[in-house]
Amino acid sequence: MALNKKSKLGASPTVDIQTDGHPNGLFVLFFSEMWERFCYYGMRVLLILYLVKSLGKGDAQASLIYGSYTALVYAAPVLGGKMADKFLGYRLAILLGALLMALGEFLILGGNDFWLLIGMGAIIVGNGYFKANISTIVGKLYADDDPRRDSGFTIFYIGINIGALLATTVVAYVGETYGFRYGFALAGFGMIAGFLIFWFGRHRYAHAEGLDIRPEAYKKVFGPINYLHLIILGTFAFIPLCYVLISQNQIMDFLLLGVFALVAFNLIKAGIAEGGVWKDRMIALVIFMLINIGFWASFEQAGTSLTLFADRNVDRFIGGWEMPASMTQFFNPAFIIIFGSLFSVMWVRLTRINKNPSIPIKFSLGFLQLGLGFLVTLLAANFAEDFKVPLLTLVFLYLLHTTGELFISPIGLSMVTKLSPKNIAGTAMGGWFLSFAIANFVAGKIAALTGVEEGGAPVTLEVGFNKYLTVFTNIGLVLIGLSILIAIFSKPLNKLMHGVR
Repeated sequence: MALNKKSKLGASPTVDIQTDGHPNGLFVLFFSEMWERFCYYGMRVLLILYLVKSLGKGDAQASLIYGSYTALVYAAPVLGGKMADKFLGYRLAILLGALLMALGEFLILGGNDFWLLIGMGAIIVGNGYFKANISTIVGKLYADDDPRRDSGFTIFYIGINIGALLATTVVAYVGETYGFRYGFALAGFGMIAGFLIFWFGRHRYAHAEGLDIRPEAYKKVFGPINYLHLIILGTFAFIPLCYVLISQNQIMDFLLLGVFALVAFNLIKAGIAEGGVWKDRMIALVIFMLINIGFWASFEQAGTSLTLFADRNVDRFIGGWEMPASMTQFFNPAFIIIFGSLFSVMWVRLTRINKNPSIPIKFSLGFLQLGLGFLVTLLAANFAEDFKVPLLTLVFLYLLHTTGELFISPIGLSMVTKLSPKNIAGTAMGGWFLSFAIANFVAGKIAALTGVEEGGAPVTLEVGFNKYLTVFTNIGLVLIGLSILIAIFSKPLNKLMHGVR
């Protein structure tokens, strides 16, 4: 039992209280993260429809705004994690992040382009602080050799998906039924709930290392200004920078490409310094980063083209009730909750009988399922009435997308930790998350291909239906082609990985 000194943020001296199962702090972090995901996905689930229906953006323009925003959301934790590690400590970083995310949701209520983009900037920066650091605290609740660690992260992951499920049902319904502003406000109040749970439950996780503000934060930079002051000022300065990057999103092409090239170069250079095996593994990691971009650029159509498709070309009536278009995004987190544990058990059992597929083959199968999910729309076209396919189309599409995700998402995170030398593990994980940022930006560009008319619905249902069908079919066929290509090159990839499975 560890006694923790009183922190600078007011936590009382406490002991590491644990039940027979997990540290009590895990459940504080579980609910804090659940509400943070409720906040983030609550805004995201409504975003494309808000851009098109309330702000009058064309499909293509709205998709590029969406893609730029989600790309920056994934890039921000790289910087947020570094600031917490070096200066802020995990507690202050998370509290600051929560407040910024709530503020961002409420700024969007201004109801025009300016307030939306400023609100997005606040959410991006806040997410960078919150998302990067709360999972770090989860890990620090356990000793390195604690057998409960994996189980603890599994519980935490369930919290993430419950938050996403609540957002894609409750916030989606409220936003489309009563008005977008009520949905955004509800997401903001969800983040305030997460902030309060994290603050008032702080004594339960107080034994975790690295919570307090670092001594380096109090070093003077010039005059009375120290690093802590500078970081707080810089945090708010980043909000208008995000505004510019989203509104002038052509800049993102060069920015993301340049950063990716720099990260890839540094990873391979660090691998060469560690020896031949690590050099090969870093080359493999860069290749998998490129593969990862291809998967998620297609998967992330959920929030853009697939939501607009649901709004215009899917018969969403269940009995006498019409499901809101944004609410169709709930299928993914629901299927994750249903199948996540089953997949976890499946991998363990396949390992025991020496039948667990290699990482490249898992990626190949993930691409195959994602591609088949898009081709469901082609099959469903045979059952369309008045250019609207049955709701079951999205059920089967998201089912295949989710099983494909489960072949790649948890496997990829584990792979990065195995392929990377310990001294650059953080950089490697940052590079992996950078691939998600690029994927989200590319996803916006792909979604823009489905745009039919500036400022609202397609000219006719038929024109829109045929364009969606063409783009989704092409995405599906390309993904299946990539699946075959990855399978063909699985042996050379395994050779580069030198035994990592």
